[in-house]
Amino acid sequence: MMWSFFSRDSSKDFPYEIGEPVAGFDNYSIWQLHKAKRKGTLEEVSVFVYDIRSGSDTKCELAKASLKRLKTLRHPSILQYLDSLETDKMLYVATEAVDPLGTYFTKLATDSVQKGLYLAWGIFQITRALSFLNNDGNLRHNNVSAWSVFVNASGEWKLGSLEFVSAADGNPMPPVKIPVTLEVYDAPEKNDQSKLKAATKCSVDMWGLGCLVWEAFNGVLKQRSNLKDIEHIPKSLQSLYCELVGASPSNRPNPADIITRCRKPGGFFKNDLVDTLLFLEEIQIKDKAEKNRFFSGLTTHLDYFPDNVCKHKILPQLITAYEYGDAGSAVLAPMFKLGKLLDEVEYQKRIVPCVVKLFGSTDRVTRSRLLQQLDLFIAHLQPQVVNDQIFPQVAHGFLDTNATIREQTVKSIIHLAPKLNYNNLNVEVLRHFARLQARDDQGGIRTNTTVCLGKIAPHLHPQVRQRVLVSAFIRAMRDPFPPARVAGVLALAATQQYFLLSEVANRVLPSLCSLTVDPEKTVRDPAFKTVRGFLGKLEKVSEDPSLRETMEADVHTATPSIGNAAATWAGWAVTAVTAKFYRSQSDSSRPRPPLTGRNLSKPASLEQPSSSSLSTTTSSVTSMTSLEHESNDTSASASDYGNNDWDNENWGEMDTSQDPSSPLAASSNNGQLVAANALNEVRDGWDNEEWGSLEEDPCEEEEQAEQEQQQQQMARQSISSTTSSSQHHHHQQQQQLNDLNDLIDPMSKINSGSQLRPKELPNLSSSNTSPTANCNNISPPSSHLNNSTHNANWNSDSWADGEFEPLDEAGTGNSKLDEARRKREEKKLQRQRELEARRAQRVSGPMKLGAKKL
Repeated sequence: MMWSFFSRDSSKDFPYEIGEPVAGFDNYSIWQLHKAKRKGTLEEVSVFVYDIRSGSDTKCELAKASLKRLKTLRHPSILQYLDSLETDKMLYVATEAVDPLGTYFTKLATDSVQKGLYLAWGIFQITRALSFLNNDGNLRHNNVSAWSVFVNASGEWKLGSLEFVSAADGNPMPPVKIPVTLEVYDAPEKNDQSKLKAATKCSVDMWGLGCLVWEAFNGVLKQRSNLKDIEHIPKSLQSLYCELVGASPSNRPNPADIITRCRKPGGFFKNDLVDTLLFLEEIQIKDKAEKNRFFSGLTTHLDYFPDNVCKHKILPQLITAYEYGDAGSAVLAPMFKLGKLLDEVEYQKRIVPCVVKLFGSTDRVTRSRLLQQLDLFIAHLQPQVVNDQIFPQVAHGFLDTNATIREQTVKSIIHLAPKLNYNNLNVEVLRHFARLQARDDQGGIRTNTTVCLGKIAPHLHPQVRQRVLVSAFIRAMRDPFPPARVAGVLALAATQQYFLLSEVANRVLPSLCSLTVDPEKTVRDPAFKTVRGFLGKLEKVSEDPSLRETMEADVHTATPSIGNAAATWAGWAVTAVTAKFYRSQSDSSRPRPPLTGRNLSKPASLEQPSSSSLSTTTSSVTSMTSLEHESNDTSASASDYGNNDWDNENWGEMDTSQDPSSPLAASSNNGQLVAANALNEVRDGWDNEEWGSLEEDPCEEEEQAEQEQQQQQMARQSISSTTSSSQHHHHQQQQQLNDLNDLIDPMSKINSGSQLRPKELPNLSSSNTSPTANCNNISPPSSHLNNSTHNANWNSDSWADGEFEPLDEAGTGNSKLDEARRKREEKKLQRQRELEARRAQRVSGPMKLGAKKL
């Protein structure tokens, strides 16, 4: 029992599992280097192993001396000691996980810029370690080479192999090195005793530093004569290199002087990587202004830094600086950019909690930077986190008084839409979009709301999409801001596969045709192009009715087919609407109307979605393939969703003089703009169209027809009952009847392009504007009519008359609609015959004073 206790292998108590050795290192050292892991945590480490049994006493003394120095010397650029174990057979030394620089050269990046920055940082670290040994520790290393330098996971160079360290004021003779392969790094004074008198405390190590510089740019040194080849050494380092490998020891500089010289502007150590890493090492003593300047400029430099340095050195410092310092929101951009280097587990553990916490910030600068950088981290966020913790915070931005926050919030929906659930996307987002598109005082925000709606169309529920898109885009086409009208046209073309052909003919084309005479040529051109596309689509179906099913294949599907023939002709619009956001600045200061509290309710028919459409109500909706499949064939296409592309496309500056919605613009061009806007509104029925439903209610049509018939019957009775009145009274009666006839005349309605409803007839007939002139677009209506229609439309914050209601079945709705329309046409024809008969009777009789001859 006692014998088994004393004979137990003590190496089993060593808390590290030793793995495979590193090939090639034992040729330049008395140690064997092994990869290892800490037991329990599986943390990666390195273990140096020396076999006492097979080594000589000299080697054993060197190994023990190295262990002693490694334990006592602590410096950021010296190899970090963790643990050790000495037995009668073996000597184990555990350090941070490292690779010898001699074998690490093959892993260096081939990019000349990145490699140059990194080598400067590595050589700087070794120079700093030698300055610590020579000047602060009064020691000489005596063994500087690529095999005494080790590289950790952060890409930092650490000085090790301390077997030959000696006092600087001792014997200047360089030691005899074991193994003999290290003799190629011996300084020339080792073989010339006369030069030893001129040796300094750092001359031997500076020779070794010169050898290390040569190896950094040429590879492992094979023979000393190769040091004369300076072709691959940078010009900014050549003069210093020649001093380091000079024959006279006294001419070799002190490492502290090297750092001072090379850190000056234009020096080898003066570059972005060295500056960045030195700043991060001293960040605790920097003031807030210095930190903000540093983090604001850091993002542009990260592309030239090695990945391992960014991931293990820079990123942890950024996270720490934000969580425990006063770095502010400037740290977010570089932190999210470097977060892409983490694997999914690390990202969820280190970045996501920070992101969720940041979205709750009330600081506008922080919120703006988060929204701008959303594309960098949205892929790592789980749908539940997005819907429960992030979207409620983002939604506050729709109501923010700051225009920049509102605009960035709208743009952020592009990235959030694939992960939002049914209620957040189809109810909450659309409710905010409807309000912003109609009532926001910034023309750029109204424009970008339309662009964003076109981009997220594939993610909307099919029924919601069918009843919202056309109404929203037609509203945009009536916006007084020209870019908003352009966005409406492009959005219609880009999403045309979601429209029924009957809807195209009855709603889309009439609205587009009104823009063919738009005052702005930038609006007319895409309008003509889109009209031709839609007409070609209808013509193909007319020639081959079997194509209707193909053309409408995506209307009721949540995952549109990429190769749908219906989507091929509008590739130009797809590229335009998916690659461009309007460059938004402050374009007007028009006061906003008070916000209403209208909510959109989920359609009753969608309360229990079927299994076939269940995927449309979750966050797994596919990306906008139907909007992107044509972009590859268009030279203007760019990254559709990239943050950098939001402002690259120059739509023009947001000048208030160009935005008719601005009061400044109205004051300069008041007469022209009011007349043009009024003419457009009467022509295209801005205030007459009821939005939000693809079908009219048959009951409502019948009620309107009955109301119209009652009004005309009352008019006829009033005319017949006043035959005994004065001539002036006769003139008013006859004039009223004539105006009423002109308004009801079908030809005048067709010419006007608008459909006047019976409930509007009394107001129009009693106004000072000539009805006949208005219906034929000859002269604009009065300013009173223009203002009333304008305010009525821009104060509406919904795309529907009421809240979302269930859609009727296609067959039932269409049959009721057709029957109502047929009855209405019959009644109209009957009224027209009666009016013509009355007109004929009046003409055949005697003329009355004050009567208007027809």
